[in-house]
Amino acid sequence: MASSGTSSFPGRWDEFLSFRGEDTRLNFTDHLYSALMRTGIDTFRDDEGLERGGEIQPSLLKAIEESKVCIIIFSKNYAQSKWCLDELDKIMQSRREKRQIIAPVFYHVDPSDVRKQMGSFGETFARYQEVTEERVLRWRAALTEAGGLSGWHMLYGYVI
Repeated sequence: MASSGTSSFPGRWDEFLSFRGEDTRLNFTDHLYSALMRTGIDTFRDDEGLERGGEIQPSLLKAIEESKVCIIIFSKNYAQSKWCLDELDKIMQSRREKRQIIAPVFYHVDPSDVRKQMGSFGETFARYQEVTEERVLRWRAALTEAGGLSGWHMLYGYVI
């Protein structure tokens, strides 16, 4: 993961952080980002590394493709963001096609809620009636796949 070139993955970034800004930007994600950067791990987050004036979605998708590891920080409102769900879909596609490493963090959410789309992860899909069925099915498949990965379950500041 460090930028020493030990990985054979041809990435511009060591890590990509996928997170819901309103939930974790000013706490967990900011602390994680700072710690990674302090240790020399070149980390992309949506307010760093984007070209000024560039379109956000293509830049984010490119950053995902150019990252060795993607850390997905699932939080209560993660699935309420179409951007987050599109990122997740791309991350899981990259995992399948490029064997990219995925590290999920379940921040104050139960991994089974992500995997089974229950709780806030299930309620949110009622809001997406204007979204194509194909897109919603991709989102659901990505949540199921990512929710089934081994990761870190954070609750009240502790890993459980």
